[in-house]
This record gives sequence, C-alpha cells and structure tokens, in this order.
Amino acid sequence: MKKIITFLFVFSAVFSTAQRKQQSPYAQQIQEFDKYVEQARTQWMVPGLAVVVVKDNQVIFKKGYGTRQLGKPEQVDTQTLFACASTTKAMTAVCLGMLVDEGKVNWNDPVINYLPDFQLYDPFVTRELKIRDLLIHDSGVGNTDFLWGAMNIPSGEIIKKLSLVKPSYSLRSSFIYQNIFYLVAGKVIEKVSGQSWADFIQKRIFDPLSMTRTVPGYKYVKDPNQSKPHMKVDGSIQVIENSIADEVAPAGAVWSCVDDMGKWVICMLDSSKYAGGRLLKPATWTEMFKPQTIVPANEFYPTMQIIKPNWTTYGFGWFQHDYKGKKVNYHTGSLAGTVAINAQIPEDKIGIYIYANYDHAEVRHALVYKAFDLFALGGTRDWSSEFLKLYTGILEKNEKKEKDFEANRVLNTMPSLSLQEYTGKYTDPLYGEIEVSVNDKNLAFAINNYVKASLAHWNYDTFYGPYEKRWDGKAKAVFILNASGKADRLNFDGMEFKKTN
Repeated sequence: MKKIITFLFVFSAVFSTAQRKQQSPYAQQIQEFDKYVEQARTQWMVPGLAVVVVKDNQVIFKKGYGTRQLGKPEQVDTQTLFACASTTKAMTAVCLGMLVDEGKVNWNDPVINYLPDFQLYDPFVTRELKIRDLLIHDSGVGNTDFLWGAMNIPSGEIIKKLSLVKPSYSLRSSFIYQNIFYLVAGKVIEKVSGQSWADFIQKRIFDPLSMTRTVPGYKYVKDPNQSKPHMKVDGSIQVIENSIADEVAPAGAVWSCVDDMGKWVICMLDSSKYAGGRLLKPATWTEMFKPQTIVPANEFYPTMQIIKPNWTTYGFGWFQHDYKGKKVNYHTGSLAGTVAINAQIPEDKIGIYIYANYDHAEVRHALVYKAFDLFALGGTRDWSSEFLKLYTGILEKNEKKEKDFEANRVLNTMPSLSLQEYTGKYTDPLYGEIEVSVNDKNLAFAINNYVKASLAHWNYDTFYGPYEKRWDGKAKAVFILNASGKADRLNFDGMEFKKTN
C-alpha cells in the first residue's frame, strides 16, 4: 500500500510539474483574446478568419475561426490557405536585400543599370530612379492598378505601359501607393539572380523557413483547404471569384496559412534569423525597417483617426507609426473579398498575422491593437467596436455620395444619338480598348475583352449601371461628341478613349 501511495505522490508531482511547464505565461490573455476574436468576427460578419500571435520568438497563439466558405461546413483551421496580397511586398523586399548582401545590387543603384529598357514618362525620373525607390512608393507615378485590374496582359507589357503614365507629383516629393513598382523590383531580382521571382522566393525564403504550405501565386494553389473570398453584393454577403494577382506577383501574389506565417513573423522579428541561419545580414535587416519616406495622413489607413500617431512613415514593404511610445511596423493585404495584415512591435518582440475572407474586413486592425494591448502594452479598449463605428461611418458617407449622384440625375433626357451610333471600338495607348455594342436597351462595354458592363442610359450622353461582376460596383460611361455630332471620345470611369471605328 505504501508503494502505491508513494508512486501516486511521485506521479502527481511529476504531472503537476509538467502541467505547469506546458501552461503558457499568457494563459489568461490567450483565453481573453480567443473570446475577443470570435466576438469581433461575428460583430463584423466575417465568414472566416485565422490568427497567429508571436511573442519572444515563440508562437503563443494560433487558431482558425468560422468557415472557409459561407453556407458550407468546412471550418477555417491553421492550415487553411488565404491570399497574402500586399503583405507579399515585405518578402520581395527581403529577396532584394539578399542580393544586396551578395554584392549584386546596391539600394542606390539606378534601376536602368539592371533593366536598360525600363522607361517612365519623364526621362529624368527614368534616369534617376533608384532600386530603393521601387519599394517606397515615392516615384511620382500615381496608382496604376488598372494595368492589371482592367487588363489581362503579361507582366512585361504592364511595365512597358508605365512610360505612358504621366506623373502625379515630382520624384520623391510625396507618397502614392504603387503596386507596379514592386513588379519592377521582381524583374530586377530575376535579371540579377537568373531565376524567376517565384523560384527565387521559394528557394530563398519558403524552403529555408520550412513554409511548406506557402506558394508564390494562386496558380500554385492545389490544396482544397483554401478560403473563398466574400463581399457584400446588393445587401447580402456572397461568395465571389478569386482576384488573381499573379501577373504582378512580387506586389501581392503569395498564398499561405497562419501555420507558415508564424514562422515568417518570428523570422522578421528576430533580425531575419531562422533555425539554419539568417536570411539577411544584420545591417540589411535594419535598413529594411528604417523609415524611408514620410506617409501623408491622407495616404494612411482611416484607423489612424483613432490611433492618432505622431508620425507615419514607410520602410521597405512596411508602413510604420508610433503607438504608446513604441514603433509599429505593419502592412495590410487586400484583394477583392479577402484581406490580411502583418504587424509587429520589435521592441516588445511581439508580432501578429491575420487573414479574413471578407472584403476590407477592418476587424484585422482591431485584432492587431487588441493583441498588442493584451500581450505587451496593457489596455482594455474595445478596438473592434471603435473601428466598426468608424468604418460604418465611412461606408455610410460613400453610400451617400452614390445616392447624391443618383439623386442629381437629370430626368427625362434622351441620348443625343441612337444606341447604334455609339457602338464601335474606342482605343488608347495606355488604357487599351473598349468595344461598345448594343445589348437590348443598354450599351454593352467590353474593356480589353476582360472587364464587362451593361449600362443603361442615365442622362444626356451618360450611361450608368453595374459591372458584369456586380461586386466590382457601378460604372459610368460618358460619350463626347465631335463638331459633326458623332461619338468621338469615351470617358469610362476616368479612363479616356478615342473612337477608331
């Protein structure tokens, strides 16, 4: 009997010690955070999301919530694949940093040293644009997402069209977010390394970090455990088609899961170290996170209206600001129907990565600051409710603008011409072409045979209505007549075309 009692006592002591060792020092915060994430997901009506939190070089929390697809039973787990979207940019920057470490590239080298055919609208900017400028959105070239969002052209053709884009501001005088220059950065990587960007990032980042479920583009996604994008269309949340960013891959094409992204977050927090070594030399890693350019308030996320930072900057693939006296590095990723965010406070060795499968689900921001408060800085603010109120207000303002536009419609007007007289081909060297035809009582528009819309007469020579894919919103087409009274030009959502036949 004594032996049994002694055995039970020893077993109990060993078990209790093991249990204490296994219990996280953040057990209470984890429980609170877990509950908060699910409440916030429900509050924002997000079908599914996944989260990983890193503290002191260890994953202390990771979990999937909700469903991969609305109306289907498959649950999101830590291996569910999502689009990383623009959080890919930090990876592309690291790839360039590796080439800097090898002495093959210098941050201050002119881009044309590596891509001699590269050309922008302004010859001076073409000559002066440096490698670092590709990563910090200061080139002077405004948003050019129509080059891949409204066209189905290869990456090389996308870059060629940059020579037709008039600058929005002078070189390095301001900041406008620019995806295509990350594509150019990818071309530099390819030229210098002799490998495709996809192969380079796979071999130099994903393989060393054992990111076994991470791929460099949607065309590589074969696993059925993947999230579907969702958007509110005509008042209800619906599943939509994936928005494919493979032609601008270095800007936002990577797909992954929180199991893998936890490894990436640790690596980026720990000066690029991993089990087999390090991705970057310490000085290069430091340069990645140095503020490279100031970001004006109107170019930053609306969440800053509540955070109220003292400064906002951009590094190599990272937005930056202060929060409670600490420097935050972060970047969002957004494609139609899906979002991501990667955020860190290096000083407190905390990082977080979040995926969600609902268009511009800004609950991602709320969970970032909740995690920072719970696991590092302290605080009890309900960020989810505060941000929900903010973004609901923004949505209402946008809806009001649309209603105001519709309310200002001039009623009882007729088109200047018969519908048939508006038809034909309209072209522009930059924007491509639009084929206009008659579709019953509407005009059908095929933009680069890629984006389509059937628009009803609105007033005078303006036609208005939803795109074929209704989640793309509504389009406005305005025809301009020449002195002979014939359709001569077409303004389609700000893109100008001239009639050619």
